[in-house]
Amino acid sequence: MCPWTPLNAALGLREDLSPASLYRGWVDRGIRDDPAMNPTREPHDQPWKTISRVFQLARRKLGRGAWLPGYQASSLPSSSPQFWFGNNLTWSVIARVNGQTYSLFGVSEETEGIQAATVRDGNFTSTHSTFLLTAGSKNFTLDFFSPVSPTNYLRQSLPFSYLTISVSGISSNDSVQIYSDIDSSWTGQPDNATWAFSEANKTSVFQLSPVEEALFSQNPQEQALWGETVYATRAQNGSVLSSASGPSSAIRSQFVANGSLGNSYANWTSDGVVAFAHEMETTTENTSITFAIGHVREQTINYLGNTQTGYYRAIYPNTTSAVSYFLDDYSDALIESINMDEFIQKGGESSYGTNYSDILALSLRQIYGGMELTIPNDTLDTNDTMAFIKEISSDGNINTVDVIYASFPVFYVLNSDYIRLLLKPVFEYMDQTNYTYDFAVHDIGMDYPNATGHSPKGEFMPVEESGNILIMTYAYESATNATNISSTYSPLLQKYAQYLSTNGKYPDAQLSLNDALGKVANQTNLAMKAASGLACYGHLTSQQNYTDAGKSIADALYNGRLGTDPNGTYFTTQYDNDSWFLAYNHYADVLFSFDLFPEEAYNATTAFYPTVRKPAGVALDANLDWGQTNWQGFVAATVTDEARDMFISDIHAYIANGLNDVPFSDRYWVQDSTTGEAGEYFAFRARPALGSHFALMALQGADQWVG
Repeated sequence: MCPWTPLNAALGLREDLSPASLYRGWVDRGIRDDPAMNPTREPHDQPWKTISRVFQLARRKLGRGAWLPGYQASSLPSSSPQFWFGNNLTWSVIARVNGQTYSLFGVSEETEGIQAATVRDGNFTSTHSTFLLTAGSKNFTLDFFSPVSPTNYLRQSLPFSYLTISVSGISSNDSVQIYSDIDSSWTGQPDNATWAFSEANKTSVFQLSPVEEALFSQNPQEQALWGETVYATRAQNGSVLSSASGPSSAIRSQFVANGSLGNSYANWTSDGVVAFAHEMETTTENTSITFAIGHVREQTINYLGNTQTGYYRAIYPNTTSAVSYFLDDYSDALIESINMDEFIQKGGESSYGTNYSDILALSLRQIYGGMELTIPNDTLDTNDTMAFIKEISSDGNINTVDVIYASFPVFYVLNSDYIRLLLKPVFEYMDQTNYTYDFAVHDIGMDYPNATGHSPKGEFMPVEESGNILIMTYAYESATNATNISSTYSPLLQKYAQYLSTNGKYPDAQLSLNDALGKVANQTNLAMKAASGLACYGHLTSQQNYTDAGKSIADALYNGRLGTDPNGTYFTTQYDNDSWFLAYNHYADVLFSFDLFPEEAYNATTAFYPTVRKPAGVALDANLDWGQTNWQGFVAATVTDEARDMFISDIHAYIANGLNDVPFSDRYWVQDSTTGEAGEYFAFRARPALGSHFALMALQGADQWVG
């Protein structure tokens, strides 16, 4: 029997499907040996290993989501799930077995009559986070499941996640009940909220909302201050459902005493919860029940003064019908998730090993959960679909072009149409008469969800973003054989290509993706981006002169030593400067096999980077103590052998080192500094800009996912 068979059986998964290996060490060694599961141990008491520090619990849409810091995993029954910002959320699961009540998850305050269950195991794949616990004589599995459905826009746009609770070892003489609740901490306004209960399509639904709703606004923790949090379930597999709302202590005590709730609904109070209880069917040995949790904002994005709404509302325009369909769709979504998990695991392992597949599995939900798939709120026209992405935990910009660029390899692999969907609102904005610059825009709004246009006070990255636009347009059209972007926005693309042709070889003082540099002139990385962008435009339009212009810049940078040290050992940060930097902007040259840079250039960087590696990885440039996993992901795809393996190993060690208890941060310390330890996160937690981790996998071709 495979070691994961019991857990898979509890989840209803195939016996032969191995989960991603992030927790294989945990299973082998046992919880007591893992510092994440035993926080009294120091992380450095044992080698860095393949265990993540944060579990994604519910990660579907911007404005809401739940994570569990890894150090809380061993105390799951009393843990506190968190929003990505770090503020606690109330979300509990309690089980009653033959009259004795056990906390399974999230019961942070002691309640008379409730004992803590024993945590036995934990795991996650690219779409699931699961925990196995023992309560009395029964085994319970909590499966937190956030679908990632790249080609099914209806499924992907639904703003809900699943929690399935399975119990095994039941006999006809047993009595088993399961309880779960949430509170107004999910609303963004925990001290002044309201709730309502309704039933439709055999589905029971609680909706929690802030009283003082502020449209298109966020609280200081970046939780949306409009819309409603939804918690829903239905009687299933023979269960008997009851529900209630009221003070937490009273509602939980009612379940402890009776194993059910009174179907009474008190008005909101600051210490209140909304709760469901299931009396489980005991005629079968194994059974389960499923909840849906999410956040609905019918007015999702303020796009140039017009409101965008979720794609799903074209078919399910109200909350109750949407969440009811979401529960109906569970079986199909689960099958797709099994295939996705297997695709991510095998796709990573077959080419670059288990370390690489671990990185991909940890990244996937965070990427797709950072986007919104929308349609116009007034027409609900699915022929006018767009996607929006937030620059989470940095400056909150919306559809930042370089953030889209940092993510595009995952879309290239799974469904390249997402490149078009994300660029569509950017192109529409740049095509307006009030955007008159000769280079591409940095973003289309300073403060998500307000895509109201680029602020004159905002950032400008003329070469970087113009190159990004051309590269991503080519990536989309070469993958799909479509011409809808290049034909619709031909004048814009030509303008940006001409800007790069004129300004790309010797860029003026300006910002680049290495924001630590500030505005400096003659950045080698920017010239690389210009070379790649020009080549993409030349291939896109069959204009050889632009491809030649890109080749000319690349030749000058390497063969002419304009952008290297005198011996061509490494690329310099600026011309006439001996400081090295991480050259990630010639990734497009490798992805599309343009051969702009000679093989000698890639051989040189392959040999060089291991020589400048610091204790936890390669810094972004010679003068920094920190690195970024997204740019390291691009570079890993441009080097070979030892250097490629080094980048993969360093990112993997970072996610497994036991030093971090926040959602995946792409910026981390590569050596000790005055403010951080090597391997600790530095900034930029929970961002969707992890798609470049798929840069290596993208070398195998576009649109590899077939659903």
